Amino acid sequence: MRGRTGRDGDYDVVLVGGGIMSATLGALLRRVQPEWSVLVLERLDGFGLESSSAWNNAGTGHAGLCEFNYTPLTGPGSVDVSSAVTVGEQFQLSRQLWTRLVEDGELGEPAEFIRSVPHFGFGHGSAGVEHLRLRTEALRGHPLFTGMEFTRDRAAMAQWLPLMFEGRPADEELAVCRTHGGTDVDYGVITRRLLASLGRSGAEVRPGHEVRSLARDGRKWRLKVRDLEGARDYEVRGGFVFLGTGGGTLPLLRSAGVVETRGYGGFPISGQFLRTDRPELVARHHAKVYGHAEPGAPAMSVPHLDTRVVDGRTYLMFGPFAAFSPRFLKRGRRTDLPRSVTAQNLGAYLGAARGNRDLVRYLVGQLAQSRDDRVRALRRFVPDARPGDWQLVTAGQRVQVVKRVGGRGAIAGFGTEVVTSHHGGLAALLGASPGASASAAIMLDVLERSFPDRLPQWRPALRDLLPGYGVQLSRHPDLLAQVTLRTARALGLESGPSASPAATDSGQKADRG
Repeated sequence: MRGRTGRDGDYDVVLVGGGIMSATLGALLRRVQPEWSVLVLERLDGFGLESSSAWNNAGTGHAGLCEFNYTPLTGPGSVDVSSAVTVGEQFQLSRQLWTRLVEDGELGEPAEFIRSVPHFGFGHGSAGVEHLRLRTEALRGHPLFTGMEFTRDRAAMAQWLPLMFEGRPADEELAVCRTHGGTDVDYGVITRRLLASLGRSGAEVRPGHEVRSLARDGRKWRLKVRDLEGARDYEVRGGFVFLGTGGGTLPLLRSAGVVETRGYGGFPISGQFLRTDRPELVARHHAKVYGHAEPGAPAMSVPHLDTRVVDGRTYLMFGPFAAFSPRFLKRGRRTDLPRSVTAQNLGAYLGAARGNRDLVRYLVGQLAQSRDDRVRALRRFVPDARPGDWQLVTAGQRVQVVKRVGGRGAIAGFGTEVVTSHHGGLAALLGASPGASASAAIMLDVLERSFPDRLPQWRPALRDLLPGYGVQLSRHPDLLAQVTLRTARALGLESGPSASPAATDSGQKADRG
């Protein structure tokens, strides 16, 4: 059924921001309530151009397969793998959603937005190797992580990752862990295709329209909108409003008077990568390889060397290197940060500055880096890297939430946070990683929190769309195997996280070495 359009500026749903989150929420709502009128508003002249853009994120299908920051050390000889399991479950839901939409002809050719790329953990130094060994041992028997291969054998490493290990000095203590079920994802393509499908189903999708403010208007929300091309202002009303505008969300929540975020602030962090498309380098590295943060560096700083495919062309990217801009969006305003400081959140900002001295020192050090410094960091992964082969590119802006935690100002983690208004009818997303990879799970959370009365009647449609909805797949290995096989076939991926028998045997032999 085609959704109806809004009349007299009134809509059942208004989605603010044209990124992966709004697009995913629109796709879910269209399945459970197809007759609702939906309006999508995006400030830029296209969709998926901020954090969802292929060049504004790492393009990793985050599933906990290789990222050290999802398996922190908890003491001598132990790691906590709960975050890795959670992220793995979340990515399974995204795969299921994309699979069903591909099967229904709504997402086009999957090879244009997702492909199999093995994920590797890379441990260097005695502490890094031990951390990698512990995380591998803790995860490899888990249903979501079968097929992990750990090795210290240099010949195996050189075979798996020739760009990193052919000709490397033999005096370094190193190890890698390989998982075949990893993916490289272009979230910008998915975003644009989801929104195009939403438009075909009857929704109104408007790029070049900026929401300037919103306020409660009876039982609805009134949004003041600027048509940037036509240079005119107008108003719309929404029964339910979702703010998926990245760094632009906090100012809108403030204009709405959402008391739940009155003391919140935002701290913008940008990132840069070294990128190359030289064929002789690309041909020697088909992998996403994640290392571990250096002592004193934040978990979000983990270096990684990634295969990326964008617009059919293959690249390698290494980073991130932290950068700073006061903008809350890559195409935001320089006044975003100073204008965000208020009497209500000043204490939180000051407390966060005092409590995150290591982060401040890390950022200062990163900003002081020269090109030679960055190349030295790259050479830990690619020993024979030549500066002329790599160019520095700037990725997207991430705005971390600053708020009081336990009575003190703090940067409240580096994940995502769903905020709802006590008035009802308004939900917003704050924060960053794992972000796009967990878009389906996060938007299901939005539905559950925003529409508790409707959820019982929506569950059958959601379970039809997402077989793993409401189920912890890791506790149902048979269902996990079925879902993994179905999603792999539909999306053109390897059939699961396990390696082929030959590769597994090789990995086991290498492990014994």
